[in-house]
Amino acid sequence: MKVLVAIQQRHPYSFGDICVLQPVLNFCLNKITDPEPDILSFEQFLIKCMVMAKSVFECKEYKPSVTGRVMDENGVTLEQMKKNISNAVAGVLTRLLPNERIVLLCNVLIRRCFVLTTSDLEEWYENPEVFHHEQDMVQWTEKLRPCAEALYIVLFENHSQLLAPIVVSILQEAMNGCPTSTSEITPGLLLKDAAYGAAAYVYYELSNYLSFRDWFNGALSLELSNDHPNMRIIHRKVALILGQWVSEIKDDTKRAVYCALIRLLQDKDLSVRLAACRSLCLHVEDANFSEKDFSDLLPVCWGSCFKLVKEVQEFDSKVQVLNLISVLLGHVNEVIPYASNLMHFFQMVWEESSGESLLRIQLLIALRNFVIALGYQSPSCYSMLLPILQKGIDINGPDELNLLEDSMLLWEATLSHAPAMVPQLLAYFPCLLEILERNFDHLQVAVDIIEDYIILGGREFLSMHASSVAKLLDLIVGNVNDRGLLSILPIIDILILCFPMEVPPLISSTLQKLVVICLSGDDGDPSKTAVKASSAAIIARILVMNTNYLAQLTSEPSLSSVLQRTGVAIEDNILLSLVGVWLDKVDNVSLPQKKAFGLALSIILTLRLPQVLDKLDQILSVCTSVILGGTDDLTEEESRSHDEDLLPSKELRRRQIKVSDPINRLSLENSVRDNLQTCAALHGESFNSAIAKIHPAAFAQLKQALKMP
Repeated sequence: MKVLVAIQQRHPYSFGDICVLQPVLNFCLNKITDPEPDILSFEQFLIKCMVMAKSVFECKEYKPSVTGRVMDENGVTLEQMKKNISNAVAGVLTRLLPNERIVLLCNVLIRRCFVLTTSDLEEWYENPEVFHHEQDMVQWTEKLRPCAEALYIVLFENHSQLLAPIVVSILQEAMNGCPTSTSEITPGLLLKDAAYGAAAYVYYELSNYLSFRDWFNGALSLELSNDHPNMRIIHRKVALILGQWVSEIKDDTKRAVYCALIRLLQDKDLSVRLAACRSLCLHVEDANFSEKDFSDLLPVCWGSCFKLVKEVQEFDSKVQVLNLISVLLGHVNEVIPYASNLMHFFQMVWEESSGESLLRIQLLIALRNFVIALGYQSPSCYSMLLPILQKGIDINGPDELNLLEDSMLLWEATLSHAPAMVPQLLAYFPCLLEILERNFDHLQVAVDIIEDYIILGGREFLSMHASSVAKLLDLIVGNVNDRGLLSILPIIDILILCFPMEVPPLISSTLQKLVVICLSGDDGDPSKTAVKASSAAIIARILVMNTNYLAQLTSEPSLSSVLQRTGVAIEDNILLSLVGVWLDKVDNVSLPQKKAFGLALSIILTLRLPQVLDKLDQILSVCTSVILGGTDDLTEEESRSHDEDLLPSKELRRRQIKVSDPINRLSLENSVRDNLQTCAALHGESFNSAIAKIHPAAFAQLKQALKMP
């Protein structure tokens, strides 16, 4: 049976031959619906028969094709052969599965396979936690009931119109045969448990036949008021239903459902509590989650989670509870009152989870949500958080590589929600260099971390880690693809903006690479054009903010030799070649970058080079279009930053940096007007003849831009 299942999954078309598929599937269905006594006790074999039936029922190659036939002069194509087989198999399945056989199979699955046996109940009684995980649909091929449930779901999806009324009638029969006050374990109670399971899994179709509100108020909520120990059987299924039906629960029932789940989370039985834990996750993550209806239940919910995690033994259970805590932290606002308890809890889980990477990953996700929820009060948790973070980002630790991605995300969240830099965080920066020296797998989050350090750490950060910053940028630029470059270039820009005198000499090797990028061809490739334009904007910024340094950089022999090595031909000098790039790429950049280009070009007007006059027409044309095109309106930015002075956020700091950017502050109009006068004084008559060559319409626009009479 195992071999047949493997062949069917690997070679569905060959297996679809009527001489193979029909006898095998017929045999399997007969064994499931009418097994001999020795087969009934041979669970592993029955599981294989169910796996085969499920595999055939959901096989996409066996769905009849709805597309038209494609004729081919060379006979039948491979695609056509496949369509022919699909249509033939669909016919075989229709003959093998008349309606009465489908209904019989559905009845057998619910009434026999879903019903708990004496040995199931004994297992549950002995170890509710292990029982909960064994019955989990995740491992559906290992146990008979989860396997039957998986087969039932596929059968129902294929025949929902036929089976929905059948399932509702079984549910009604089971509820009528076992009132909510029953506490003995009778066949009626076990059938109700099975019917509840059947209704839980196919909520999307049953909601057309069954009102959740009526079902909840008329039966499910009443089941929960019966506290007899035997009722854990039904309570577990009620917990499952409340989670599965989340999308069908309307606003008027939400509050009652939340209360029911919190009550189930405090049940005496671990299996019930774990089922409630998973369902609560589904509710809190639901797009229509109502925090208003849930907020006063939070204290009990947190308390129940902390209690549950102490009581469970299984690794999977701890992950499940931690997942609920993580989801709660990500979706509820009221976290600060419980911060102290959460800190103790996280500390305990970290200490007890040594060597358990999956559990630690879940913990790091929860910690990240915790830091985000605390916001600018997050330093209150540093005593617990920072030692964990330090271990996670240390790539020389024993199993820390598995935790690296989530540790870096936690690191970034910690920095971006910190009101101020602290010495421990400042000391962690060199770890980033070690991580990136290994590989660039986590480049995007690394770039965000670098930006956080620049914005949060300021001058103190730069003076302490100048050499690491230089090494990092040199490592990234030249070794990553265009997408990687586009993520790091804004960081280089903000670094130069914050420290225009200190940074350019520090990162001269990186800047040389940017000059090479600017002066290399881009073959019309959009991402290469974007990289080239952004690199050119950074060089333009340096010219505006540290003119002497750019003059020095472009005249260095080492830059000329780098350009020669990379095969970039320079006609005049490097600075004039950059002018060509600024003129060429002005339409490929943002408004602030356009202004940087304009200011850089206006400074070029002051050079004593005769070649400047050859480009005068183009330089003035670009400057005119930038002035008349307008720049970023900063008045709204400035007013917003005054409103939020009290909130020490990363966004606020970023905005303040942008507002104080000299490129936004300087007047391009004044710069062009003044530098034109300098240019005229430098070049005399040659300047006048160059101006005379400008088209009258362009000259009129220039006068308008410079407000000249």
